[in-house]
Amino acid sequence: MNDGKRIPWVVGVSGASGTPYAAAVVRGLIDAGETVDLVVSRASRLTLLDETGIAFRDAHWQDDLAQWLARGADGKPGTFDVDISGVRHWAAGDLAAGPSSGSYPVRGMLIVPASTASVAGVALGLSKDLLQRAASVTLKERRKLVVVVRETPLSGQTLKHMVALDEAGAVVLPASPAFYAGATHIQDLVDFVAGRVLDAAGVEHQLYRRWEGELGGGSRRS
Repeated sequence: MNDGKRIPWVVGVSGASGTPYAAAVVRGLIDAGETVDLVVSRASRLTLLDETGIAFRDAHWQDDLAQWLARGADGKPGTFDVDISGVRHWAAGDLAAGPSSGSYPVRGMLIVPASTASVAGVALGLSKDLLQRAASVTLKERRKLVVVVRETPLSGQTLKHMVALDEAGAVVLPASPAFYAGATHIQDLVDFVAGRVLDAAGVEHQLYRRWEGELGGGSRRS
């Protein structure tokens, strides 16, 4: 961890459906010993409230985050025990926040889930909020940017924006679960996507069973 110096991953949560993906990614980073700078957009708070019943509040973000990360993808509270001491929260409207500057040290940024609006904003280089600004900084500093698109179907304009992100150096990673890992629960499908996000970031994890070149491995999973 660079002689104890805190160099976090920025995790941006946009308004697309898929807040369990964000929670799984943050848990995976924490389990790997990484620190996290969290940016929860205004739109994503509505989605989080709709999908989990949790109201994410800037003034009470630690309590709200702990409740969110402890919740399983099936909605069961208290599924996970998570230490959030390594997480720092930045308000979505705080354009003077650390991640808004290229001189602020971070490992990279993961946008999960990424709405088509956030994809467009980042592709066009907009900075209407901290999520977009941090993503623009990540690209200009040539750091790792993983954009987890969660939308279907995709319009031609969104596809063009995704190509633009790829050409700018980002990893465009649709939230597409696979089934060869032997999923038996909704959490397994969420963890597969979260694991692929961490793979793209170069962060070690044990969130899913990897392909080993042998047919039927998933069906034999105990």
